[in-house]
Order: sequence, then structure tokens, then C-alpha cells
Amino acid sequence: MKPFKYSLTLLGLLVCCLAFGQTDSLRFVVRGSVVDADNGRPLSYVSVTLPGTNYATVTNADGTFVIKSDSEPHSVTFSLLGYKVATVPADRDKDMRVFLSRGPFTLDPATVLTGDPYTILRTAIYKIQDNCPSEPELFDCFYRETAQKRQRFIYISEAVTKMYKTSFRPNIGFDRMAVEKSRLLTSPRRADTLAIKVMGGPTQAVDLDVVKNRMLVLNEQDLDNYYFTMLEPEMIDDRRQIVIGVEPARDLEYALHTGRIYIDQETLSFTRIELSLDMSDPDKATRVMLVRKPSDIRFKPKEMTLLLNYKREDDKSRLSYVRTVFRFDCDARRRLWRTEFTAVAEMVVTNRYIGEAVVPIDRKESFRSHDVLADKTQMYADPDFWKDYNIIEPTESLEHAIDRLKK
Repeated sequence: MKPFKYSLTLLGLLVCCLAFGQTDSLRFVVRGSVVDADNGRPLSYVSVTLPGTNYATVTNADGTFVIKSDSEPHSVTFSLLGYKVATVPADRDKDMRVFLSRGPFTLDPATVLTGDPYTILRTAIYKIQDNCPSEPELFDCFYRETAQKRQRFIYISEAVTKMYKTSFRPNIGFDRMAVEKSRLLTSPRRADTLAIKVMGGPTQAVDLDVVKNRMLVLNEQDLDNYYFTMLEPEMIDDRRQIVIGVEPARDLEYALHTGRIYIDQETLSFTRIELSLDMSDPDKATRVMLVRKPSDIRFKPKEMTLLLNYKREDDKSRLSYVRTVFRFDCDARRRLWRTEFTAVAEMVVTNRYIGEAVVPIDRKESFRSHDVLADKTQMYADPDFWKDYNIIEPTESLEHAIDRLKK
């Protein structure tokens, strides 16, 4: 069994082809930053939504955001694990500065948070069918993958995608992704002879939705491979969360995971899933992380993590954000020193379609799980490339990397 469908390919840099698409103009723009109200620290991966619409995004590593709409926004809502939800008036005339306060966890006198985590988890799995949408849905998403050599970015690829998800069923056979528009930025330095490619790219929103595609932890076979423990409860979107710790319970031929699972206490819907590949056996971890590499390259795995966030709307829970991180060392056999590489892929759902707008993606147009985004995208540096789309704002370091890579 190979738990992750997401893996890396290490190979020479390539020149690739173009993928384009169209969207309606989003002419109303709100931008700003989100910080901790106590210490002013920028807050990353805050969920940003426009009430009354289906538009959404997340803050970047610097805590900044930009969100666009086809109608004038009057307010913006912000939510993050452990913080109170904040809804503030939208200000399009200047960059907003939003302060989030930590939410104290309080219990009603009758609330009991003890119990068997295994039983709670199995009950939540049983209730997935009630907590997930009963009709097919169509989404807009923004996807970005980056690769760093030590602290320097050597590769950036981005795409706006469509995601079609069928009504709930415990498989993803008819769920599909299609690339609407994409661009590639690659290092021109000859010294960067190694490229890191994430197999599947934008399809992570389908392949790694472990609530629907139960390939990790949440299936009958894997449940018995883990220890589950009750951890301190948390608040997400001002709702109490049961937090269950995950640890390997067996030594198998493949690497297992550690992590945390957040379950809404009232609805027992999955809210957040954090998983990290066990690195105690480098050979097992390598078999999960790596598809292929040049014969003269030595590979040492260091980290492989997965984060999934789910948002509840209209009494249904939907995937809203996915992030994967690969960190490893590589060196040529003739060299003495290893070089650290980091590959990060993240995707945010930026819009949800309803009614007649929900149209299945044709198989011929779909992006497949064994495809690589870099192989289907060309170099493109237009500063207004994403003008009509909601995206994840680049961090300051990524902005500088883009400027260097365009030269």
C-alpha cells in the first residue's frame, strides 16, 4: 500500500506548453493584512471570505490577503484555528489591517469531552454521508507549487482550476480537476540542474481529500494501524472541536503517519486534519515521497506533511484548503555536502457554483493525477496575469523570487 498519491520527481529542467482559460471580471478588490491582536504577529493561512458570496481565499505567510468580487463587498470575515471569528467592514480605499483575538475555550456545565477517541472517530466517519453535500458541486480553486534550494526559490508554478465533486460516495472515481489558466516561473541558473515536480499538482484537492477519498487513516484497514488519544479541545470558527491525536501502532512495510484530527463537537463533521509522514525509517519514507530521480543523486527524506481544512456552510462540510510540504536533502555522489530542498503545494477554494452552473468536467479536459503542472504550462510574467481571479497573495520572499526569476 502507498498511502500518499503525492510524490516527487527529480529531473532536469524542462520548457513546457501553455494552458489558458477565461473567467468573469472580478472588479471589486479588498486587500490587507491580518495580525494577532496581542502581539502584532502576522497570521498565516487565515480563512478570508465575503459574507453573502461564495468567494474566499487565505492569507499568505506574511499574513496578507487580496480578495475580489463581482459585486461590491460590504464586509469581510476572518477565521483561524484558536482565534475568534471576526467580521469587519470592507474598505476598498486602503489596505485593511485586521486584528484577531485568541478565543478562550469555555465549556457549558453539561459538556463532557471525555470518551473513547476510537469510537468518536468511527462515529464521525459514519456521519460523513450526512455532513457532506448530497448533490454534485463545482468550485474555482487557486493552486501554487514552489521549490526552494536552501532559502532560494528555484521554481514556481501556479494555476486557476475548476474542481467538480460528485455527491457523497466513499470514492472519487468521478471527481475531476481542470486547469483554466496557469503560468510557470523557473530559475535560469545553470547551477539549478535539479527540478522538483509534484506528481498530480492541482488534483490534490481530489486525491488528498481524505474525508471523501479515505486512503489515509480514515479507512477500516488503517484505523487498526494507529493509536488514537484525546487531546486538549480547540476552537475553530467559534465552534468547539474535539481533537484526536494520531500515532502509529504497528511496524508495517510502509511508513505511517502522526498528526491531529479536529472534529466538530456538535455535528461530528471533520474540520481540520494534520498528518506528518513518519521519518523514523528513511527507506520507507523515501518509497512514499519519491517517484524517480537521476541515478547519481542521493536522496534523504526529512519531512512530508499534509494539512486539510474544511468549512461548514449551509449545514454541509466542504474542503476549503490543502497544503503539502516535502523537505529533503539531495546531493550528487561526487559531492561532499548535501543541499536542502523544500517543495510546497497549496490550494484554496475561491468560489463555489450553485444550480445550473454546476456542470461536470469532461474527461478529455480533466487534469490527471499522474500529470505534472510544469509540463503543461509555459513561462509567463505578465503582472496582471491573475487580474480576474482570486488567488493566494505571494509572500514578500516569493515576490522577490518572482522578480529574480523573470530577469
